Amino acid sequence: MDNKITNILIVGVGGQGIIMVSEIMADVFLEAGFDVKKSEVHGMAQRGGSVSTHVRFGPKVFSPLIKEGEVDIFMAFEELEALRYLHYLGPKPTILLNRQRLNPPAVSLGNEAYPEGAAEILSRRAEKFKGIPARDLALQVGDVRAVNIVLLGALQPFLPISEKIWTENILSRFPAQAQKVNLEAFELGRSA
Repeated sequence: MDNKITNILIVGVGGQGIIMVSEIMADVFLEAGFDVKKSEVHGMAQRGGSVSTHVRFGPKVFSPLIKEGEVDIFMAFEELEALRYLHYLGPKPTILLNRQRLNPPAVSLGNEAYPEGAAEILSRRAEKFKGIPARDLALQVGDVRAVNIVLLGALQPFLPISEKIWTENILSRFPAQAQKVNLEAFELGRSA
């Protein structure tokens, strides 16, 4: 990975901590000596709207945006949002899928059905695929808000950066009372 640009696309809905994850990644990659660019798109609603973040790192990165068909690592915090972004996947992506469904209003109102088979569709498109019950793992550490850190932990083994850099950056983001929970969430994600 050291000689090329690595493209990471993170998708989900507002309130899942996607922006924080992209900020931690950017800091981690910078500290590891890479050039980094990131860009984010927020949906109509602060909570519940579609959110996507592009993170690119390598020896020299000129643009923060990933072209369609060029995603190397795809992190989906929600199954429906994962399906919305299939056209961004590169030829041999690594895909991390949070096995969680958050019904959009049309599904909640009974006007539409939630699409089935996201994990199967994504696993067929991936060189490496990992379905993670991140919400369940976050509940194991006692804080459902730690879903994003669980997923960050699941990502760490796929990248050439030491665990120490990751944990130091995670610790720097949280007040003392939340550090233990988030480190445990990161570790559960790593072992998921």
